[in-house]
Amino acid sequence: MSLKNVKSSLSKISKSLEEAQNSREYIIKRTREVVILCSQAIISVHKLDIVDGKEKAAKAKKLLDEIRKKSNAELYRHIMTSEQELVEASAFLAIVQKSEIPSAESLGVKGESYILGLLDCIGELKRLVYDSIRAGKAKDASKFFEIMENLYLSLYPFAIYDKLVNETRRKLDVNRILIEDARAAVTEEIRRSALIDSINKFKK
Repeated sequence: MSLKNVKSSLSKISKSLEEAQNSREYIIKRTREVVILCSQAIISVHKLDIVDGKEKAAKAKKLLDEIRKKSNAELYRHIMTSEQELVEASAFLAIVQKSEIPSAESLGVKGESYILGLLDCIGELKRLVYDSIRAGKAKDASKFFEIMENLYLSLYPFAIYDKLVNETRRKLDVNRILIEDARAAVTEEIRRSALIDSINKFKK
């Protein structure tokens, strides 16, 4: 009995697995770069360096587009986190610029990544709310809170798909707490501002 067919098959399988492993390692390495760029973009936006934020987000999207070319359905799970980060950074940048949040199609991401990325963006908006309050900008804080709450309400119905979009329900639960905290802070700041205005008017 000869092992000719076995050896031939194993040789082909080995080559296929080697290619898959190389693609996997490439994707994991490059998606880390995407995540870092998106994190840097968000940090820049918080520092009000919008130009740098836009540049970092654009680089992240370009790199992610390149990564997808070397991916397939089996390797998508390694790309999902970087897609979420791109959605978060792009949405946050758009909100600060007072422009429309990009669609899932324009970002080239799958539905799961879009949902989870927007849920993560709510946390960044809470920070904007508190930063605005510290800067004495009650109107800005109120505006960011309104966006924060509307995003949450838009995403809440997707809780029923938690088994399909993993982490959805947990992120929604966390965001509900963030929103209530932000609501209390904004309400208190509005009352404080109104009291100060009343005192100033009285002095005049």
